[in-house]
Amino acid sequence: MPTALARPLFDIVLHEPEIPNNTGNIGRTCVAAGCRLRLIHPLGFSTDERACRRAGLDYWPRLDLHEHRDWADFLGTARPASMWLLSTKGRGTVYDAPLRRGDTLVFGKETAGLPAALLDAYPDRVLTLPMMPSERSLNLATVVCAVVYEGLRQCLIRGEVGLDAAGRLSL
Repeated sequence: MPTALARPLFDIVLHEPEIPNNTGNIGRTCVAAGCRLRLIHPLGFSTDERACRRAGLDYWPRLDLHEHRDWADFLGTARPASMWLLSTKGRGTVYDAPLRRGDTLVFGKETAGLPAALLDAYPDRVLTLPMMPSERSLNLATVVCAVVYEGLRQCLIRGEVGLDAAGRLSL
């Protein structure tokens, strides 16, 4: 049974992820940073216990994982209060946004990103990571990790979370 976090740092949402290694890497980031992971179907892989064990995901049982049939199911079940969407089409950067504990961070699939309809529905909530103009994108797991730790940095500054004497998170 996955670990349920009483009050996660962030809800990380992967909209129709396709590559199991990216999702596994993101799952590890979520465990390390005290985040909940939400996967919106369809997925390009299986998350059953056997598949995860075979992939060597020994941290998977500690992951607060939720799966949703589709976007509507996610909205109805999770009821996100504050949501940010990450896309190369974002007008503002993650450094411009006040990322707060409990925020929902939504990431698109590896080959296509988030659907245009989703981006259009939340135009003021779409963020990006700065990149050179000649580059089209970064690896999904890399982006999730960068955004989570920028959000964590902001939460530490505001005192929403803390660190113990050894530098470990105190949620």
